[in-house]
Amino acid sequence: MIDFEENLKKIRLRKVKNMANRPIKKFKSGSIEAAIWFNERERNGEIVGFKTVSLRRSWKDNKTNIWRDEVINLRKTDIQRVLVILNKVNEELLLNKEEESRENE
Repeated sequence: MIDFEENLKKIRLRKVKNMANRPIKKFKSGSIEAAIWFNERERNGEIVGFKTVSLRRSWKDNKTNIWRDEVINLRKTDIQRVLVILNKVNEELLLNKEEESRENE
């Protein structure tokens, strides 16, 4: 039984090493990309796995002709908060746009 468990651990470690530096999944829309990453950390003497998300926005600097990007890394618990904030910002921008249109009439 111990040999089976040891082999299973080795197989899992190999899989994790093969996944190192590669996201589990990516999503892209225009210059915005999100990637889901698998991470491991030791807690109380045990290795625990967890997922994180990176958001990347890329653009080309026209002055230097170099591609640039900025990245924000989020934990699973951050995603709902970010969505709420972005929805509020979107709502505010849309409402102000409608008000500006009415003022210009």
